[in-house]
Amino acid sequence: MSQLFGRLSGLFEQGHRMPIADLLDDRRFANAERTAEAAVLIAVTDRTKPGIILTQRPTSMRDHPGQVAFPGGKLDEGEDAVAAALREAEEELALSRKHVRLIGTSDRYKTGTGFDITPVLGVIPPDLPLVAHPREVESWFEVPLDHVFNRDNWSQNEAFWRGEMRQYLEMDYQGFRIWGVTAAIIFNLSRRIDAKELLDG
Repeated sequence: MSQLFGRLSGLFEQGHRMPIADLLDDRRFANAERTAEAAVLIAVTDRTKPGIILTQRPTSMRDHPGQVAFPGGKLDEGEDAVAAALREAEEELALSRKHVRLIGTSDRYKTGTGFDITPVLGVIPPDLPLVAHPREVESWFEVPLDHVFNRDNWSQNEAFWRGEMRQYLEMDYQGFRIWGVTAAIIFNLSRRIDAKELLDG
């Protein structure tokens, strides 16, 4: 067992023992006529300075075109969130599930477009030869965990959407715009895990 996996597992369990009332969520904007369960894989690289694998979606995609996202998608019939997240990571990035050391599922996120997303956290070896599926992923990149877990690196913006003001988090990382649902899931996870203890431990 790597030191990162052990520390992250312990802090993940500790951080999920108590409810947090004000986690970010878009359920008030959700269209009740369209709901679908989905899952994403938060793949943390097992290196001295761990990172998170993110993708950029093609502009041709129907949902969230061109946006930065985690590997993931809708659950197929008979799947649970873990199975869906692992399958999608294989399909999108050729990330074999045999390389993923699972830690657990985190707080579900309801999007304004009707998806009920379960984040699945796992640790993967560094520098895997990931390959983007041309129809699913425009590109992929790794962002340092300490960068996205540092709240000072996020800016808070707002936009008028579906009849009211919607606030959202945003950051730029090497030309990639991380915002919206992906940003909110990262931010919620950062409230569950003590990053200083994780990275300095």
